[in-house]
Amino acid sequence: MIFHVWNGHSHQYDAYVLPGGFSYGDYLRAGAIAATSPSLETIREATDNGKPVLGICNGFQILVEAGILPGAVLRNTGLRFVCKWTRLKIESTRTPFTKLANKGQALRIPIAHNEGRYYLDNNQLAELEKREQIVLRYVDENNIPSQDSNPNGSMDNIAGICNKEGNVMGLMPHPERASIPILTPDNHSEGKMIFDSMIETLEGGR
Repeated sequence: MIFHVWNGHSHQYDAYVLPGGFSYGDYLRAGAIAATSPSLETIREATDNGKPVLGICNGFQILVEAGILPGAVLRNTGLRFVCKWTRLKIESTRTPFTKLANKGQALRIPIAHNEGRYYLDNNQLAELEKREQIVLRYVDENNIPSQDSNPNGSMDNIAGICNKEGNVMGLMPHPERASIPILTPDNHSEGKMIFDSMIETLEGGR
C-alpha cells in the first residue's frame, strides 16, 4: 500500500520515495527549502536503519541538499529546461532499485529538469567509482557515455548514484514515466524495473 507523507513524522513504512515536482517552486535552488522539512528527519532515520529510499528528480535534489547523498545538482549547461528521452546504462546492481537488472543493461527513461547537472570534485568522483556508488550513466546507442548523450552536462555522464551502504538512490530521470507501455512512444515499460526491484527487496525481507 502507498501512503503520501510530507509534513509529519512517519516511521512505520518499509520504504520511502521522494518524487519529482518542483517542491517550494525551486526557490533559492532546487530542493534547498524542502531539505529543511521535518519529514527529512524521518528520511534520515530510514537511511540509517537501512530502509530503501529513492529520490527521483526533485527528490534526488532534496537528498543531495540534505547531505544524504554526496555532490551537488546544478543548472543544466545549456541553462534551459530539458525534457527528452534518454538512454541509461546500469553501472551497479547492488542497490534495492537495480537488483533485478544486469550490469551494463540499458534503459530508456525520460528526463524533465532545469537543474540536473550532477557535480562533485575529482577526489569524490574517484571515491564513488571505487565504492560502486555510480548507479546510472547517460549513454549513446552503443552504451558508451558520450558528450552527445549527456543531456545536462553532468560530470562523467552520471544520471544516478547511491549512498555508501547502497540503500539510498537518487536519479534525475523519471522511471515512473516509463513504467507502463501507454506512457512510452514504443510501448515499453523499462522504468518499471526500478520499482519491481524495490518490491522484490521488500518482499525478500519479510
